[in-house]
Amino acid sequence: MSAFIRRPIIRSILASGRSITSRTAPVLVKQVYSRSFTSACSPQSIALRALGQQTLLKDGRFYSTDSFPTHNIIAMPALSPTMTAGALGTWQKKVGDEVVPGDVLVEIETDKAQMDFECQEEGYLAKILVETGSKDVTVGQPIAIFVEDPKDVAAFENFSAKDIESASKPEQPKEESEPKESEPKEETEKETKSAEKASSSNEADGDRVKASPIARKLASERKINLDEVKGTGSGGIITKEDIENYKASAPKATSTSAAPAPASIPTAYTPKGAAGEAYTDIPTTNMRRIIASRLSESKQQVPHYYVTVEINMDKTNKLREVLNKSSEGKYKLSVNDFVIKASALALKKVPEVNSAWQGEFIRQYNSADISVAVATPSGLITPIVTAAETKGLSTISAQVKDLATRARDGKLSPNEYQGGSFTISNLGMYGVSHFTAIINPPQACILAVGGAQQKLVPDETNEKGYSVRNVMEVTLSADHRVVDGAVGATWLQAFREYMENPLKMML
Repeated sequence: MSAFIRRPIIRSILASGRSITSRTAPVLVKQVYSRSFTSACSPQSIALRALGQQTLLKDGRFYSTDSFPTHNIIAMPALSPTMTAGALGTWQKKVGDEVVPGDVLVEIETDKAQMDFECQEEGYLAKILVETGSKDVTVGQPIAIFVEDPKDVAAFENFSAKDIESASKPEQPKEESEPKESEPKEETEKETKSAEKASSSNEADGDRVKASPIARKLASERKINLDEVKGTGSGGIITKEDIENYKASAPKATSTSAAPAPASIPTAYTPKGAAGEAYTDIPTTNMRRIIASRLSESKQQVPHYYVTVEINMDKTNKLREVLNKSSEGKYKLSVNDFVIKASALALKKVPEVNSAWQGEFIRQYNSADISVAVATPSGLITPIVTAAETKGLSTISAQVKDLATRARDGKLSPNEYQGGSFTISNLGMYGVSHFTAIINPPQACILAVGGAQQKLVPDETNEKGYSVRNVMEVTLSADHRVVDGAVGATWLQAFREYMENPLKMML
């Protein structure tokens, strides 16, 4: 729908909305909400998925109030299913700038990458609520104000998050609003009367504790023993204020007897007597915190087991050399390309490994979507080669190079690194011969690949009685809830068969 047609419709909706009482305004906003930022986006961003929350703030448009014209609240979007908070990079638009579909509004650092947030609607940026460089911005938190009329921008110069909270709450009827000074008096009078009634009933019942009904209810909710509270009301009656004050002083009374809680993170060693600065504290990024949390959770909750095999790489190395020489510069295959292809074919042969633990069921995937671990300056990320079993070695090689480059530049879109059915982590290029990897939940397995090394092996066909072979060690980390040991070993046999006879990958 064009802006020319849409805006008269919006104005008519707003006109009808103003005729309804303030108590029904929030319902009106939810039910006749006509337009907000769409969730459609370019491959590099996902727009305002956070607007689909339960509260009015995240559900739709806020109509004009006595103080501010009609506006939209731009909330921190959830750019991944696991994202709960992120950091704001550089705002690409300043207050007053026009925003058209496709414009980059702001850079957002997720738990995996730095992404451009592109809007798909037209309008004007009226207010920036969260500045560049802000960290731990929770999903759903307002970050900016968006208006349709450029004349409305100036009205939001002093707009703040408090105005959003007040706009989302229905106003109270005038007859209910009284001067603030009279409210404590009325409450005190009511409480005193009820306290006197409670006191008379307590005395009649022989109860030694005198407290107002409000105080008793509050004490019950906060699990406070009334015998320990001193009443300041008439005749020593315990009032609401006594309960509230008791709660404030309770921690002080218990702090002397209670032992301090142990720190969840041990305090780091501080060198003494060192010349100059003894250490440097590097702030953790949002991505690093997420990695730490996920890997700790995986290691603690997933029952890992490990299976290692040695693979003769002679045939694969020879085939790789021949193919690269005949490529005429069109591609350059790496050992990892063969590992990805062999893993995908082995997953089709042993589909039980191509699975994910889901608690009530195990999800078995029909295609091999291989996550490839890539080291970036801010942490590890795993872009995905989808349906790797259907792709040739040159296609896999080109795709991995492209994904790795964009991963290091923070240019991956969420669908390129979220998900996957199996992960490969290769440290062979760093001279590592053997290591074990931590499973990436909810996937069931991850393959740790070491570098090839020359090894002497018995060989009856050789007159020396031995031969020198290039041997590579791989270790499969498996989730025992999904993959039994025999199944893991069977998969490794299939993988080794493809790697030691690489021509089978061409069939």
